[in-house]
Amino acid sequence: MTAPASLRHQLEHGLTALNLSLDDAVIEQLLAYQALLQRWNASYNLTAIRDPAEQISRHILDSLTILPHVRGQRLADIGTGPGLPGLILAIAAPGREVVLVDSNGKKVRFLREAIRSLGLQGVRAIQSRVEQVEGEFDCITARAFASLADMLGWGGHLLAPDGLWLAMKGRHPDDELEAMPAGFELRRSIPLQVPGVEGERHLLEIARRPSPEC
Repeated sequence: MTAPASLRHQLEHGLTALNLSLDDAVIEQLLAYQALLQRWNASYNLTAIRDPAEQISRHILDSLTILPHVRGQRLADIGTGPGLPGLILAIAAPGREVVLVDSNGKKVRFLREAIRSLGLQGVRAIQSRVEQVEGEFDCITARAFASLADMLGWGGHLLAPDGLWLAMKGRHPDDELEAMPAGFELRRSIPLQVPGVEGERHLLEIARRPSPEC
């Protein structure tokens, strides 16, 4: 199904605003993802955002704001919901191993169908609580998932020693940073501007705190 011209224009304009250059084939996949999300959402209520234009801005473009900060070959997206930002990042920058984690069965079924229908390689979705997931990842993403204390407490074991945790937040969470578990430190706080979306957005780059030398 061909995406409406207005959605394509919105996506392309947003990519320009983010200074991102994506191939036409990738843009087609992103639009196909939105169309699939729209169809499934009618029956399974995967997201409260039902307007297609808002799905482009608040889901796809919002996820793509952190693309330049993703690193390494193994990425886990915890509390991914309908694949945000993990599935969007996998579409936009193929080639790395991506694991999408969510405890909600209907969302994981949607993710598996999206992976299949979009022909994504190296991407898998697992239904699990974060604390029960095993493995080690170079990069972990989390968007509107939980407090920093909870997300690091539940999923901190997944971060490689030199890995980077990318936590997407709205307003700068000063109180959450004060309660961050020992063993982790904030490397950078980066203000984000999502095309077509008002309000504050921040990306927190978190890493393991170096062990004191003996």
